[in-house]
Amino acid sequence: QVQLVESGGGLVQAGGSLRLSCAASGRSFSSYAMGWFRQAPGKEREFVAAIRWSGGRTYYADSVKGRFTISGDNAKNTIYLQMNSLKPEDTAVYYCTASETLLRINVLTIPAAYDYWGQGTQVTVSS
Repeated sequence: QVQLVESGGGLVQAGGSLRLSCAASGRSFSSYAMGWFRQAPGKEREFVAAIRWSGGRTYYADSVKGRFTISGDNAKNTIYLQMNSLKPEDTAVYYCTASETLLRINVLTIPAAYDYWGQGTQVTVSS
């Protein structure tokens, strides 16, 4: 079994910052890509950011570019999401995800492309 566990969510005022963490547990595995998605009440799960370990390339949704930064440690199957200049519209449950297969860039935004998911951590941004 592979488990992903997120942490770092909470309540923050608009303009503030939070840092989310995601770490794998259970059986060891090698991920090719890891990322973050978020889901607001009544909304579809949407892509936030991803990192492809080959080359360390990072990708972001337009809505978070310049504000969020994804980073991590491939050897530890661990990623982080530094969120700055938070807005109320960033409020959502944030999910960590990982893939054991090489994902093409054009499918990084598709939840079904990934193999493992965390339980989610709530981020609430007040105005």
